[in-house]
Amino acid sequence: MSALRPRLHDGVFAFVCVPPDVDTAGWGVVASILEAEGRTLVLPEPDALAAGLEIRWRGRWLTLEAQTSLSMVGLTARFASALAAAGIACNVVAGACHDHVFVPPACAGRALAILAAIGD
Repeated sequence: MSALRPRLHDGVFAFVCVPPDVDTAGWGVVASILEAEGRTLVLPEPDALAAGLEIRWRGRWLTLEAQTSLSMVGLTARFASALAAAGIACNVVAGACHDHVFVPPACAGRALAILAAIGD
């Protein structure tokens, strides 16, 4: 496997839940998924605070710059297991071209190093 080449984005991102029909214009949403309980959004924490949203979880965003495929087998398990072994929680969002990993803000540096070492 080639290196994952993780890139840490600036800022802290908030996971929130809103009604499915809420207007999210201007919030900078980077991920959204519809669940029975509402729409889960991932957006910059300042946007969530400005909108008065209840923040369910805060994280730093790492993008795995290596080209990944939605049909790859075991990749998520491999990096999630490495983070878990270090005691780092992660929330994963798969895009069409890359995987995106959100980790607790205090763990971002360690997570970056762990992910960078995978595949070398």
